[in-house]
Amino acid sequence: MENMIAPDKKRYRLRIVIPAYPAFNIYSSIARRTTALGPVSVASAVNEMEGWDVEVIDENNLRLYGPRGKDTGADHDFLQNLRFADVAGFYGGLTSTIPRVYELAEFYKKQGSVTVAGGQHFMGENIAEALNSSIDYVVIGEGEETIKELLLALRGKTDISEVRGIAYLKEGRVFFTPKREPITDFDKLPIPDFALVRYAKIKLYPVERIRGCGMDCEFCTVKGKPRYSSPERMLEQISYLVETKNARDFFVVDDLFGQQRNETIRFCKMLKQYQKNTGKRLDLAVQIRLDKAKDTELLSSMREAGISSVAIGFESPIEEELKAMKKSITPGDMLSLAEIYRKMGFLIHGMFIFGYPMKRDVKFGMSSEERIKRFRIFIKKARLDTIQIMIPVPLPGTELRARLAEQNRIYPLEDVGWEFYDGNFPLFEPDVPLTAEEMQKSVKKIMGTFYQFKYMFMIGLHIFSFPSIIFFLHNIKRGWRRWYRYWRSHSIRFGGWFILKGWMSDFKKGSFSEKLKSAKDHLDVGHMNRGNS
Repeated sequence: MENMIAPDKKRYRLRIVIPAYPAFNIYSSIARRTTALGPVSVASAVNEMEGWDVEVIDENNLRLYGPRGKDTGADHDFLQNLRFADVAGFYGGLTSTIPRVYELAEFYKKQGSVTVAGGQHFMGENIAEALNSSIDYVVIGEGEETIKELLLALRGKTDISEVRGIAYLKEGRVFFTPKREPITDFDKLPIPDFALVRYAKIKLYPVERIRGCGMDCEFCTVKGKPRYSSPERMLEQISYLVETKNARDFFVVDDLFGQQRNETIRFCKMLKQYQKNTGKRLDLAVQIRLDKAKDTELLSSMREAGISSVAIGFESPIEEELKAMKKSITPGDMLSLAEIYRKMGFLIHGMFIFGYPMKRDVKFGMSSEERIKRFRIFIKKARLDTIQIMIPVPLPGTELRARLAEQNRIYPLEDVGWEFYDGNFPLFEPDVPLTAEEMQKSVKKIMGTFYQFKYMFMIGLHIFSFPSIIFFLHNIKRGWRRWYRYWRSHSIRFGGWFILKGWMSDFKKGSFSEKLKSAKDHLDVGHMNRGNS
């Protein structure tokens, strides 16, 4: 028999929880300033339904009087006593937070709430795992339309089996309802309402125009043909936040800004005009392909619209690894294109993957020392403002995970669980001569070279250099940008030193080293089909 809610209440409550990160990591600092867009979008759709109250609890951002739990996250016992949730929804967009999702689901199920989960983690065999971990219903794919149908069914208005795009247990077996097609008409959805996020202090607001990505990277979960909303809708999202939240800083969560080129340029022109009309200066950060540097008109439009920062997936300065990732570019080309972004005045955040595993037919081996050297040289030549270097994560549903699983290289979840799937921990046997321990230490060495304590002193020196702007009286704007760029870079590099220090402190307190040893013992190393064997 399906899980249902009381049919005779006048009002019901849906609480959507964004689970706490399992440990201190590079995302912890930014998470205190922002929130996830997906749960807000789903909550906004439910908020239009008659008889429903909805709220979002972001356990990583509880800075406005948030009731904190004893060990981590929020105090959900307090929340349930204060405002009982008939339905508890959980965001599974980050695999590393899944153990927390299951922990919370067990709590809410015991409280008598119906539990629902959605997000990119839930695919394949993970759906059965969730349904056997106190989750009553799994939403597969986008949730704005599915959740409304599901809530109606939970009240007995329709039959559960008629809700498209969900999975649940029926007679002890996983039952899938018919697939729901991806949303293409975004205008029928409400503008995301961030007022529904309780207790959060948001400074950086996520907005989107494009869902999906056609790049088909082996390690990425975002697949499928891109689907676009209009530039007008994007501007409406931003203007609504400016006018209701006094928002100034935005992050465009589109996987690749610049897709649908002409409409992107039109949006930039609209945003420029909006700022001119309102007298408000906005700051935007986007994720973009490196080769968009060749499009001068696009980049000029972006700068004029207030887009100051670009996050670029360089992935690796090692050509063999780029080929393995299906990246048709060379390290030399990457340096040339990065220089164009820099000359255009963009702040560049470089994203890298260290120790990407080769495919079976590729004969390639490189020591950790040589890899570190290559990374350091490239980062210095590219003159990046900020960097993040991650260890490859074989996420559920990716070609990378399927390939490594077929080669019997992934460490058992019983030893190295989902909580370690955040890019900071080795999760599989790397290519020789690398070892798992070397892979993790190498990342810290590269990051440690970039983010150092010495930048605290350089911040002070740079403040004293502010009067040098007078030499740019012919172009004050250019002088300010140059001064601000170095001040910002030094500040972030000093802050990054604190983050690395905190991560290392937590790592030493943890037991990952023991878990890794156990994982290696349990992995059938003798029969592994390693990528370079």
